[in-house]
Amino acid sequence: MAYSSLKIDIRREKILDMLRQEGRVYVSQLSKLLDATPATIRNDLSVLEKDGALERVPGGAVQPAQPAQTAPAALQIERAAEKRAIAACMAGMVQDGDRLFINSGTTALAVAEALKARRNLHIVTNSLAVATALGAEPSFRVLLLGGVINAYGFTSGGDAQEQLSRYRADWTVLAVDSVSAAGGVTTYHPDEAILNRQMIERACRTVIVADHTKIGRAGFARFHPADGSICLITDGAAEGPELARLEEKGVEIRIG
Repeated sequence: MAYSSLKIDIRREKILDMLRQEGRVYVSQLSKLLDATPATIRNDLSVLEKDGALERVPGGAVQPAQPAQTAPAALQIERAAEKRAIAACMAGMVQDGDRLFINSGTTALAVAEALKARRNLHIVTNSLAVATALGAEPSFRVLLLGGVINAYGFTSGGDAQEQLSRYRADWTVLAVDSVSAAGGVTTYHPDEAILNRQMIERACRTVIVADHTKIGRAGFARFHPADGSICLITDGAAEGPELARLEEKGVEIRIG
């Protein structure tokens, strides 16, 4: 399904998801990623600004100014409860001493927080947020992949790929844009899709962590089929028929 055919509310939700992750979005960037005209994106931003969800700036938008007293950023994540439940399920599968590859995204960050209950983990990540969350854990060894740092808070490119090729892991944990039986596993970012694919190839087991809004849709950059090589952890609101189709493809489904 092309982004241009997405319902307006889904497209605007994607804009807000990207804004929450990055703090700033650009019309040109959104137009390309969401396959919509710049005029359509500008209209979306205007509507969202009227709703108080963002603040327009030349060329794009930023997060609205927050009051001095606000909840921690981790608690402001949309569908935070669902993502915490998914993260807890993932952390319950990990044993002390395991080695993990973790990519970027708010669900990946929730997993990182849940993993603090474990000890002696070895973490390789391209996410600045994940590395920051886990880097202070005294029993953890955390490696942040070098490379090009982009506006989304993760590294990518040839340097990151070369460095990742030196390691193997017990687990690859991937937060994604969408998962469907027909479209496979996808992400917003083609650059990160390359790293995601490499993480899958170099780990014993791959777990996709995705809340119910990500299930049953096809996104921009496909990097893996929906098949028996992956486990999907989602929440209880995920659409049953699509989960059944994924299970028919061999995907292991767990509900957080």
